Amino acid sequence: MLSEDDAWLLAQGRHADPFAALGPHALPDGRRRLAVLLPGARAVQAVAGDGGALLAELAPRNDAGLFEGVIEADLAAAGGYRLRVHRRSGGPTLQDDPYRFGPVLGEVDAWLLAEGSHLRPYLILGATPRVHEGVEGCSFAVWAPNARRVSVVGDFNHWNPVQHPMRLRRECGVWEIFLPGVAAGARYKFDLVGAHGEALPQKVDPYARQAELRPASASIVAPLPAPAAPAPERRRANALDAPISIYEVHLGSWRRVVEQGNRWLDWDELADQLVPYAAWMGFTHLELLPVTEHPFDGSWGYQTLGLYAPTARFGPPEGLRRFVQRAHDAGLGVIVDWVPAHFPTDEHGLARFDGSALYEYADPREGFHHDWHTLIYNFARTEVRNFLVGSALYWIERYGIDGLRVDAVASMLYRDYSRKPGEWVPNVYGGRENLEAIGFLRRANQVIGEQCPQAITVAEESTAFPAVSRPPYTGGLGFHFKWNMGWMNDTLRYIARDPVHRRHHHRELSFGLMYAFSENFVLPLSHDEVVHGKGSLLGKMPGDRWQQFANLRAYFGFMWGHPGKKLLFMGGEFAQQREWDHDSSLDWHLTHEPLHAGVQHLVRDLNRLLRACPALHEYDVRAEGFEWIAHSDAAHSVLSFVRHGRDGSAPVLVLCNFTPVVRRGWRVGVPRPGGWHERLNTDSAHYGGSNVGTPVAWSEPVGCNERPQSILIDLPPLASVFFEWQA
Repeated sequence: MLSEDDAWLLAQGRHADPFAALGPHALPDGRRRLAVLLPGARAVQAVAGDGGALLAELAPRNDAGLFEGVIEADLAAAGGYRLRVHRRSGGPTLQDDPYRFGPVLGEVDAWLLAEGSHLRPYLILGATPRVHEGVEGCSFAVWAPNARRVSVVGDFNHWNPVQHPMRLRRECGVWEIFLPGVAAGARYKFDLVGAHGEALPQKVDPYARQAELRPASASIVAPLPAPAAPAPERRRANALDAPISIYEVHLGSWRRVVEQGNRWLDWDELADQLVPYAAWMGFTHLELLPVTEHPFDGSWGYQTLGLYAPTARFGPPEGLRRFVQRAHDAGLGVIVDWVPAHFPTDEHGLARFDGSALYEYADPREGFHHDWHTLIYNFARTEVRNFLVGSALYWIERYGIDGLRVDAVASMLYRDYSRKPGEWVPNVYGGRENLEAIGFLRRANQVIGEQCPQAITVAEESTAFPAVSRPPYTGGLGFHFKWNMGWMNDTLRYIARDPVHRRHHHRELSFGLMYAFSENFVLPLSHDEVVHGKGSLLGKMPGDRWQQFANLRAYFGFMWGHPGKKLLFMGGEFAQQREWDHDSSLDWHLTHEPLHAGVQHLVRDLNRLLRACPALHEYDVRAEGFEWIAHSDAAHSVLSFVRHGRDGSAPVLVLCNFTPVVRRGWRVGVPRPGGWHERLNTDSAHYGGSNVGTPVAWSEPVGCNERPQSILIDLPPLASVFFEWQA
């Protein structure tokens, strides 16, 4: 029989090795001792595997639902055993005993987890519906090496932490159990006792594939999504020489159903509305603010607690898979914001998960982020790096995501990021760089490059850290692209100035070309520029209403002509007038007003031009694709440059006039003789402009801008004009 200590520990939910006490155990005389833990049962019998012959009456041991007895029969001959359970109400039920099953986690997987080299830990950890030893159910596995006891609680056991304590795999610190009969849709959490016997808050599953909608927080058993086959055309669309124009979207506020309580659109409604809109606008990619599960709407998803769970805000996980497929069918790539830099302190999440600083650095000088009041992942732990790299692969391999935009990279790279002296810990060499985070980023990008060559990673990185978008084998971090925050800050500062003062700040426009090819850049006009009192893009523009729109159109023209991939946050494409509010829809009614509709048509045409002209995208990240014509004409606030593609493609001349003055008879040097045809003019009446322009200009052998050939044009006010060469 069970010892008094075992019985008491099981009854109290404190037994550290429940499989040593529960289930069938051989006795010296060949019989089997059987102990089961079934709170709420009044009688339990062990019967043959087919549910027939009685094998043993199990006697109650205590009021906690512990029953035990001895099986005399040969279990193999009886086809194993099952439990006939008599509850206090209702008839008897027949069920399998979880403690008769062997481990689900194999030895090889356990050791790979222990050394942090398992590329896909999501295949093993978390909750997975499966058939185990011929029985349908669900396996649960969670990493909690410092816990004294871990139980799984949920709908299936009335959230009772006593009923299903788990088995500890000491070689990797993983607790596991197989629960027969538990199926997809069941809600669950983990109940832990800390190393010192303290009861911990119940925790959601770090590897959960689905979660409840906030404010509820339970994890939900969900099947593993089938692999998404990579498509060759997606790899081509993500290439460095491809036209890339990204529409950044916060799904919760792109459009709402106001007449139904201001509710969000679900995945299928977004596929029906957002996907065709973005395709019609000519964007090549959608970039979604984080779609991983998060407790607080106001974080926009950046304080995530579910790095493997699509948020429940837009419906079940399979809806995201359909959304991605619909985007691909429409020729759009899907990039998602991914947040490995930090996580929130909510007690049901990763914070002090097993009673210790498991996922985070223990020292708050390393592990607490002052800006966001969040916790920082311990990048020195192999298991934590494995958790994060596995998440990156999961979204690409299981949902067909085309790329990850990695948030807050600068905060990861530097130990003194946003910290005062004395608030941070130097690295082993006494420096400020976070060597562990640098190693993690290189590892993640290398794994993605090797395992998912069709996908890209993009760094939001605001410092001068070198080689962010260079391969790890050359000493780089391995990202494919980096956001050009310097370009964004300089040019937004410039365009917000009154045109009369711009001549004194001309370098803010041209300086970006000093380093434009030091990284593979994306030019971002992101959500961060239209919140927290910064106002909308249109609201930043100086002058009267006409000039505000003209300034914005000219700025967009300059951006699309400039080397680098393009990114525009939703609403910017039709000149949203008010600052972005994550709790309400964009102001779509504005698209029916002529000036707003004009900006929308302009962005659409800029995207079309980007695709149509190889010179505007093929050499986005190579210096040979760019040629200044005039960059120092501060007196007139005019810039002119040429974009080149590969041999045989026609060059494109871009001229930008950032004053409200029409420049009649403006002469500009050109690199080739022939006809220069106006392909796009942001001052066109079609966009709400004054319609000044030159449909075609033929070169003359008149020297200008240090070139033997030049053209004479009428340069429109507050406008950018694109001319394509034709022989």
